[in-house]
Amino acid sequence: MAIYDTFKTRTAQALPKLTSAEIKRIQRFGALVHFKDGERLFEAGLTYFGMYVVLKGGICISRYDGLGNTSIITEHGPGEFAGEISQLAGAPTLVNGHAIGEVEALLLSVESLRALIVAEAELGERIVRAFILRRVEQIESKDGGLVLVATPGHPRMHALQGWLSSNGLPHRVLDPRGDEQARALCEHYQPQPGDWPLAVCPNGDVKKNPSVVDLGRCLGTLPELSPDDIWDVIVVGAGPAGLATAVYAASEGLSVLVLETRAYGGQAAASARIENYLGFPTGISGGALAGRAFVQSQKFGVKMAIPAPAGRLLCDTYPLQVEMCGSLTHLQGRSIVLSCGARYRRPSLANLKQFEGKGVYYWASPLEAGLCSSEEVILVGGGNSAGQAAVYLSAHAAKVHILIRKDSLASTMSSYLIERIEATPNIELHVESEIIALEGSDEEGLQQVRVRDNRGMLEKDYDICRVFLFIGADPNTGWLGDCGVQVDDKGFILTGYDVPGAPAARAALETSVPGVFAIGDVRANSTKRVAAAVGEGAAVVSQIHAFLARPR
Repeated sequence: MAIYDTFKTRTAQALPKLTSAEIKRIQRFGALVHFKDGERLFEAGLTYFGMYVVLKGGICISRYDGLGNTSIITEHGPGEFAGEISQLAGAPTLVNGHAIGEVEALLLSVESLRALIVAEAELGERIVRAFILRRVEQIESKDGGLVLVATPGHPRMHALQGWLSSNGLPHRVLDPRGDEQARALCEHYQPQPGDWPLAVCPNGDVKKNPSVVDLGRCLGTLPELSPDDIWDVIVVGAGPAGLATAVYAASEGLSVLVLETRAYGGQAAASARIENYLGFPTGISGGALAGRAFVQSQKFGVKMAIPAPAGRLLCDTYPLQVEMCGSLTHLQGRSIVLSCGARYRRPSLANLKQFEGKGVYYWASPLEAGLCSSEEVILVGGGNSAGQAAVYLSAHAAKVHILIRKDSLASTMSSYLIERIEATPNIELHVESEIIALEGSDEEGLQQVRVRDNRGMLEKDYDICRVFLFIGADPNTGWLGDCGVQVDDKGFILTGYDVPGAPAARAALETSVPGVFAIGDVRANSTKRVAAAVGEGAAVVSQIHAFLARPR
């Protein structure tokens, strides 16, 4: 039985045992169920449930993937419970569960589990912590979950792995040239050049050249959404601002749907370490902060859909409607919160798109850091996110070249980051410099970068195959034209008194369209900081309540 570091070092938290008094408190939330020895309680990729609390007998939890591989994770005896984050999120389980002996257990539905966690705060904290650690163990093990099959360096793999990692979804990659199961799968499906990579879902379904939408469907992050449902709040964008709105609104009894294009946490999730966020004196990574906020939203019953890009906002009827991108599905909301942030800004380089994901990246996660081990890399940008990424990459790369157009970092980066960069020996700052050309091929990816020093107009070629772009972002507001939401000359959304001719009763975060609010980076004149985004996400909820209370 393989037990990974998380279970070894934090056993009491990952595999807690409930007291008889605690089980008694849970009884009112669950239903008594019985299983015979060897009977299956739940199946990876197929079964939806909340939590099982074992009263008699045991439950064997085993890892499982769509290729039929299985291994025992642990066994839950009397007083222990089965479940992890998939259950709290209302997604299908990623593991199998079988009865050991005659089993008697309490079964909690997803709704009952959430009710228990909210009603029994101390007990709920223990359950949620265990769920989080169990997901960490699944990610560490690299044995279960989704399976990707492709040869190393396939251009689609980075995007798929990046999406899976950003959403905390266990997965592994198999090379058909050296793995027998992967080779057998390829012999069976005979993939053509356009079919790569293959993805094997936990339920055994095989997808050829899948999109992230395909992966979201098979892993349960993209649930079916009914156009007949009317939500109190539809939040577009799951960055810090959107997650804050979701948590506060749902905790106050509003029904909340969150639509996110890529991954929860937004651009903040790409920050290697946020050190000036209140309450975290030693700092916290953007991914960790986003992961906690995501779990918190699930605790209060927020419906999260990823990837679910919004295509149009329709305001000529009430309830308001969001049309999904690439679909005629219209989702109805009594109020809409726009926290759709911004799109990564791209420099004007002729062949930039050719190398995106094959040498050019817009964030620096462990996935990208692993690609540049012992190599020299170039990072473009002078903001805080660029500084955090440079320091993070310096622990992996042989050298990090920072390029900025200005003559110093003083006006764009926090002083503590500037001091850290200056103290890091393998970071070199190139002022008044920019990339003017990228060279490489479709097969090999990026191979060479030409940099110009604008002070003397000198050009130099670097044999570098990893470039990280942190040059800011443009507001993601192009999809709002059909609704008439007013924006400023740079495309940021106007709110409150910034809206021309705004009535005195207009709320500070309400746009030119009643019932449509804007928060975070996409809002004009907002402070581009995580703490400010979270503050706006919380503040808008009281304004939503006031709007919903208005007579129609």
